[in-house]
Amino acid sequence: MRKFNFLTFVLFAGIFFGAFAQKDQQAKNLLDAVSKRYQNMNGMEGKFEYTFTHDQDDIDQTNSGKVSLKGNMYRLTLPNQEIWNDGKTSWTLIKSDGFQEVTISEVDGDIDELTPSNVYNLYKKGYNYKLKDEKKLNGKSVQEVELTAENKNNQFQRIILYIDKGNNNIQGWKMWDNSGGVLDYQFKDLKTDANLPDSHFVFHKGEHPGVEIIDLR
Repeated sequence: MRKFNFLTFVLFAGIFFGAFAQKDQQAKNLLDAVSKRYQNMNGMEGKFEYTFTHDQDDIDQTNSGKVSLKGNMYRLTLPNQEIWNDGKTSWTLIKSDGFQEVTISEVDGDIDELTPSNVYNLYKKGYNYKLKDEKKLNGKSVQEVELTAENKNNQFQRIILYIDKGNNNIQGWKMWDNSGGVLDYQFKDLKTDANLPDSHFVFHKGEHPGVEIIDLR
């Protein structure tokens, strides 16, 4: 069974993009504004809903979760799973039938991995981008920006970001992975003025009595 992952974010279909890729200056200006806004936040929290489909494997799953962000740190809560990442160390907690196990690993900044904390800067390396349509998403007017990978072997080949035209918040995105999977992710509640301490992004063993620790550092 496939596992949705903000950590690895397994997401994008192999698509042929033609010889004439482009970097649209208007799209860049908008993406720069989004990135700057995010970097200036003291913290952001949101609830989201995501749908993962894969026609070949007959998968159609919808679920929900919560995410907190600050700089290069994030905390992600999914069904039966929670992840803390303070930019240096990552803790992944798996909960199943009363059993808890947390895996600790170092964060490798060189890995091109889609995470909650780098989606706002993903366009800066290895992607072309252009403005697409405007649409309504959960009652908000959003501008679509399409990212396409410069390297056809890139795991993440295509992303469409939905950017709120009123405040430059990303309201969601749609992604295609190179195995044929499609992820549609939308914020249902977004708080951009959260004042989050760095400790919010660190796993605290005392809050999880009986948890088994697997330290891979």
